[in-house]
Order: sequence, then C-alpha cells, then structure tokens
Amino acid sequence: MTSKTRVVVIGAGLAGVTLARRLGELGTPALTLGDEEHRPYNRVLLAEVLAGRYGAEVIALPSPAGLLRGRVTGIDRAGRTVRCADGSVIAYDTLVLATGSNAVLPPLRGLFTPDRVLPEGVHAFRTMDDCLGLSKAVRPGARAVVIGGGLLGVSAARALAVRGAQVVLAQQSERLMERQLDPAASALVRRHLEGLGVEVHTECRVRDVRSVGGAVRSVEMGDGYALGADLVVLACGVRPRVGLAREAGLEVGKGVLVDDELRTSDPHVRAVGDCAQHAGRVYGLAAPALEQAQVLAELLAGDGTARYHGTRSLTRLTLAGAVGSGSEGPAPVSPGSGGSGSVGSGSVSPGSVGSGSVGPGYGDPTPVGPGSADPGSGGPFGGPDTPFDLAAFGETDPRPGDDVVQLADATRGTYRKVVVRDDRLVGGVLVGELGTVGALARAWEGAEPLPSDGGPLLHLLTQDGGS
Repeated sequence: MTSKTRVVVIGAGLAGVTLARRLGELGTPALTLGDEEHRPYNRVLLAEVLAGRYGAEVIALPSPAGLLRGRVTGIDRAGRTVRCADGSVIAYDTLVLATGSNAVLPPLRGLFTPDRVLPEGVHAFRTMDDCLGLSKAVRPGARAVVIGGGLLGVSAARALAVRGAQVVLAQQSERLMERQLDPAASALVRRHLEGLGVEVHTECRVRDVRSVGGAVRSVEMGDGYALGADLVVLACGVRPRVGLAREAGLEVGKGVLVDDELRTSDPHVRAVGDCAQHAGRVYGLAAPALEQAQVLAELLAGDGTARYHGTRSLTRLTLAGAVGSGSEGPAPVSPGSGGSGSVGSGSVSPGSVGSGSVGPGYGDPTPVGPGSADPGSGGPFGGPDTPFDLAAFGETDPRPGDDVVQLADATRGTYRKVVVRDDRLVGGVLVGELGTVGALARAWEGAEPLPSDGGPLLHLLTQDGGS
C-alpha cells in the first residue's frame, strides 16, 4: 500500500504529538506514526503511575488526527518514502523525526540472559510498558535496587518506597542529581529519600547483576559487597534514537544535527525533541521539545520567519505522595521531559502539560492534587504523602567573582540560592517552598540588570509567594 501525505511525523511522544496537533490547528495535515501500543502519554509522569498516584489513562495526551500505530523500519530519501514493519510504504513531502530516546543500559556483567534479554525482575524505566511491568512486579517488602541517582533514579526510588519496597539507590557520582543541584540541595534530596526509608549510596559503582533461573537475585557492588534484590531498576540516563537517521545517511552527532529551522542535512527531513541536536546540544527535556515543535509547526504552515534559537530550561521536580482516590489531573510538568526527556515523579521541567493542553510556560508552582502537604505531618520530610518540591535553572555553580545569595532553613527543610554575575541573575536552585520560582525564573530568562541595591532580589528570595 502506498499513500501520499504532505507531512509525516515519526514518533508519538510529546514532541511529535504537539507538532501534529499544532499543524492541524494551522490547517496543515500530518500523519503521525507511533510504535507503542498505548495512547500517546506524558513520559514525565511515569513515576506518578509507578507510585500509584495516577492511572495510566490520566497521563494520556490528546491524540492528534492522523495517528497510526506502526514501526518504521527504513527511510528512502531519494524516493521520499518510509517503510513500515507491516510492509506499507508511506510517501512524504516533509518528514519529521521525533523518535525520542532510549534508556541507557549500563555495561554490567550478567545484565542479559544468554538469550540477550533482561532477567526477570530487571527493568529499564523509560516507556509505559516498562512502568506497567515494574508496577506489577513491586510489592510491599520487595528488595529493590535503583541504579542511577539522577532525576529518573530519584523519582523511581521515591515511587518504589511509596509502594512499600525496601529500596537501595546506588549512585556512581558523589551526590544525587549532580547535573542539576549544588551540594546543599542534593543533600536535602538525600535527606528526603532517607526519611522514606531509602538507603542511599553515593560514589558507589555497580559491577554485576546475578540471576538464578533467569530471575535476578542480587547486585554486586564495585567493592564486592552483594545486595539482595527482587527488583533492579536501570535509571542510567537516555540516549537519542538516531538509528533510522544514521541508516538513511543523515548527519548525526549525539543526535540528529539540525539548524535553526530544525532542518537536517536533507532539506526535506526535520527533527525535533530528544533525537535532535541543535547548536551542539541535545536537551532531553520537555520545554525544548515543545518549543521546537511550535517553531517547526509555524515553519511548515508557511511562516518563513520562525526560527529556533535554543531554550533556557528550568528543571522542576515534585516528589509527591501516593493517592488513594480522587479525580485530580496531573500537576504542571515539564524530565526530565515528556516524550522528550527526563522522567520525574510529579512536576519535572520547564513546561506545563495540563489535561487536554500542551504548551510551554512555567505554570503555577503550587503542587496540584491530593498529595499536598499536611501541616501536621512533620514538615517536608514527614512521610510518603508529603510532596517535596525543587527547582533549578541556569548556572547553579558560581564562577570566581560571582555573587551568591543563599538562604537555608534546616527546620523547614528549605533552601534557596541564586548566582549573580555582572548584576544579572544567571542561575538558582530552590528546595522546599517554590512560591518565588516563577518570578526568579522570569528574571533569569529576561537577563535584565538587577537593581544595584539588591532589594527586589532579596524580596523574591525571602517571600513565600508572589510569583
């Protein structure tokens, strides 16, 4: 079967779905091909599903018109067609790669069975199938080892602990979420996890996964110590899916190379989201994917002036409690990524993906849903139903000569830090109360000089609201 469609989008994650829906709004039809059997969903909220806070249907994205399930096996650039696994051939005028990224599987001994599959109990944590499989396997008292202490690993460890598992988190670097947080903020995240019973090990290398009868039984650390394990979660990052692009002869670095118009080395092929590398950078976050999709939709609909110049990203994570009942929709999200990027438990990132709408913006920093903190539950580290908020943006590590303002409250478990360079806000990190994150992020995004007396900045840091 051969069909003709002006725009064909490969990938039904956040980037691809947003692009297709926006094109439809602009009167430019698109055919979207997704290779997962599930409805398009917000990948950022998978940890919420694992924690039991949301059902899978709650994190579903509105499906665009022209969505087909099918796995693309090849691209014929000369003939401008794509081949699908079912034998169909689809022609295009413009092809858009929104293929996202895959979970990184670390080079551990014993990670695969002789049949080259993961042993029973070992799970990547990237797709809805990964999430549902892990959710089915976890039970109270299960011994779970999470390998990786970035956004994804912290979210997964928190979700498993909420479900009653005995969780050990193994992080190879010296602190948790070292890419986003400074040492003080990272220490608060660790304190939060340990308050839930998670055993955290940093500067800890895992070298071996041991299985018996095809099922995992333990994980061996670099020093030879063995941890008993019923479940192992691989949270070691993601890698752009560039196989189709590479086989088609497109220029590929870490991701598919694109210019300011999201064009690849073939002018008839564009790329957006996790798989795209723009100006030397692969973002792996939801906000850049949303912005790229918006720009490309405008370009393909005829606006020749639209350009993508990069995204300044805010990382936000809400580690929220489990929910027994309620009809609330998901909180504002953005990592960690949607169909593009990091997975967070709750709100992760610089965009807002609400129920029924997808669009960039910092949104309301107030946690949404019945997992809100109970003032009598013992503060920010009181229990599994207490949310834990953090946000980071820009450069959180100061250079020599930078001014740094830090405010910490050990009792309340809050921490705020901003970095100022040449009278401009260049970065910050907030843990605990995020009432000021919107205003601080706007000041950072605008890059306007701050008043010399520093009064407004101190006001933003010391006030609990007013965003």
